[in-house]
Amino acid sequence: MPTIGVNKAELYKELGKEYTRDDFDELCFEFGIELDEDTTGTEEPPQLKIEIPANRYDMLCFEGIAMNLNVFLGRQSMPNYTLKPPSNGQLLTVTVSEDTAKIRQYFSCAVLRNIKFTKARYESFIALQDKLHQNLARQRTLVAIGTHDLDTIEGPFTYEALPPDEIKFAPLNQTKEMTGTQMMEFYEKDKHLSRYLPIIRSSPVYPIIYDKNRTVLSMPPIINSNHSKITLDTKNVFIDITATDKTKLEIVNHIIVTMFSQYCEEPFTVEPVKIISDHNGETRETPDLTPRSTQASAAYINSVCGLSESRQTLCDLLKKMCYHAKPSTTDEDILDVDIPVTRADVLHQADIMEDAAIAYGFNNLPRHFPTTQAATAAALPINKLADIVRLESAMAGWAEVMPLILCSHDENYAWLNKSDDGKAVRLANPKTAEYQIVRTSLLPGLLKTIRENRRHAVPMKIFEVSDVAFKDAKAERRSRNERHFAACWYGKSAGFEQVHGLLDRIMLMLKSAFITREDGLKDPAVQGYWIEEVDDSTYLPGHAAAIYLQLAGGKAQQIGTFGMLHPTVLKHFELPFPASTLELNVEVFL
Repeated sequence: MPTIGVNKAELYKELGKEYTRDDFDELCFEFGIELDEDTTGTEEPPQLKIEIPANRYDMLCFEGIAMNLNVFLGRQSMPNYTLKPPSNGQLLTVTVSEDTAKIRQYFSCAVLRNIKFTKARYESFIALQDKLHQNLARQRTLVAIGTHDLDTIEGPFTYEALPPDEIKFAPLNQTKEMTGTQMMEFYEKDKHLSRYLPIIRSSPVYPIIYDKNRTVLSMPPIINSNHSKITLDTKNVFIDITATDKTKLEIVNHIIVTMFSQYCEEPFTVEPVKIISDHNGETRETPDLTPRSTQASAAYINSVCGLSESRQTLCDLLKKMCYHAKPSTTDEDILDVDIPVTRADVLHQADIMEDAAIAYGFNNLPRHFPTTQAATAAALPINKLADIVRLESAMAGWAEVMPLILCSHDENYAWLNKSDDGKAVRLANPKTAEYQIVRTSLLPGLLKTIRENRRHAVPMKIFEVSDVAFKDAKAERRSRNERHFAACWYGKSAGFEQVHGLLDRIMLMLKSAFITREDGLKDPAVQGYWIEEVDDSTYLPGHAAAIYLQLAGGKAQQIGTFGMLHPTVLKHFELPFPASTLELNVEVFL
C-alpha cells in the first residue's frame, strides 16, 4: 500500500485540533488507514507517514487526506464540484488526430482557473501526479499526466502522433531544442526518465500535443515542454492526460481536479474542455463531475454488520464517508446513493456496506457470533463427482497430472488440427506466446506433460480432472467453467483399447451402463451410454469415437471423444510414439 508523508502541523491545523500520537493513530484506525510513522524529533518539519489503501486514489495527497478526515469527523460536508465555463462562453478545444490510435488513443483534459499556489501546495500538486503515475497509471504505461501554464500557450490545441524526427522542442528544464530521437538518447542515462523511454521508443510515431501556434506542450508519457512549465506564480493550469486505458484516464482527471480545485478563486469549480475525437466516437466535454447513482440494500448492510439501523441512520453514516444518500421512495429496503467522482474504489454495494461499518465504528459493532443461522461445510457436488472419477482412475493404475490452465492459441487449436471456434477466453495482454488463452480442452496439457517427460519409460498413463473455460454471453462474467476428465496413453503401441477400458470403468462407477445406439434412440427412457465412429481431425481417420450419454427422460447428448491421435498432432508436440486420448465432460452427471 502507498505511504503518504504529510506535514504534521499543517494537517492538525486543517483538522482543527492538536492530536497526540495515540489519538491520531486511533483516528486513522477508525477511518481504515494506518499511521506508519511520526517523525517528530527526527525530521524537521515533523511528518506523519500514513499508509493508504491501494485503491483510495483520492487520498494520495495532503488535500485528500485532510478532506476525507474532516468529512468523517463531521467538520465539513462533501464538496459540491461544479463545472464553470469561461466568461466568454467559448470552451477550449483539443482535436485528437486519428494517428494517435497507433500509440496512445485516449485523451482527456481540464483547466483550473485562478488557482493560488504556495510552496506546499505546489509540491503536493507535483507529488500527486507522481503517485498517480506510479500507482494507478502503472509507471505511465496506462496513463500520463502533463500540467502547463495556460497563460504561456494558446488554444485551440491538437493531440497528434508524428515520426520522432518531425518533433522538435526544448524539454522541461532544458534550453536546447531536440528531436524526439535525440531526446531518447539524451535521457537514456537519466535515473528518473530512462525507465519510461521504452513505452514509446520502438513506435514509428510519438504522441505530441501542440497549441494554436504549433508550440509543443508535451510529448507524453516522457516529458513536458520547458515553454509551458508551471511555477509558483502560475494562475491558470491546463491539464492534459493521455492513456491506453479509458477508465483510468477519467479517474486520474477526476482525482487531480477535485483535489486542487479548492485552491481556485472560486473553490471547487473546474473549467471543462471540449475534446474533438470523431474517428473513435470520443468527442465530449471533460471532465464529467456528475456523481454515479446506485442503490444499496439496507437489509444487506444491517445483516452483514449485525445491526438493525433505520434507513435514515444508514444514510447519515454514509455521509461521513463522502456519499450523498437518501431512503428510496419506491422501495422500503433500498437506499439511493450518489457516489462522488473521488470514490473510484466503490464498485459494489459491498463497498458501501464496508463504508457504513467504518462510519458506525468497527469497535462499536456487536461482538458476538450470529446465532440465527448455522451451516456445515461440505464439498460441492461437482468436486465430489470429480473425486470419484479421480479415485477410480488412480486405482486403475493411471497417474494424475496438473498442468497449467493457460496455454498458447496454437496448442489449443492448430496443434490439435482444430480451427478457432471463437469460444476461447483470451488474455488481453499476454506477456508470452505460451500463455495466450484459457484452455478449452485438457489435451494440450496432457500432451505437453508427456513431451517434457518423454525420456521416461513407456508406456505412460496419465489423466487430469479439471476445468476448461468457454465464452458465454449469457453468464454474468461472460464466461463459464466446465469440469472435464481427460486421459492419455503413450507408448510403443497406440493403446486405443486401454483408454476404451478406462472409459468403461469410469462410466460403470458413474452408474451408466453400456447400451447400443439403436436402443438409446428407440427408447428415451433407457439410461446409458454408447459410442459411435466420428470424423475428428485430432484423431487418425477411422480410429476415433464419440461418446453419447442418455439419462432417463432426457435427450441423448455427445459428452466426449476418444481415439488414436493423428500423426501431425504427435509431431506438433514432439512425441515419437503413438498415443490415444480420451476427454469427456463430467458435469452432465450432476
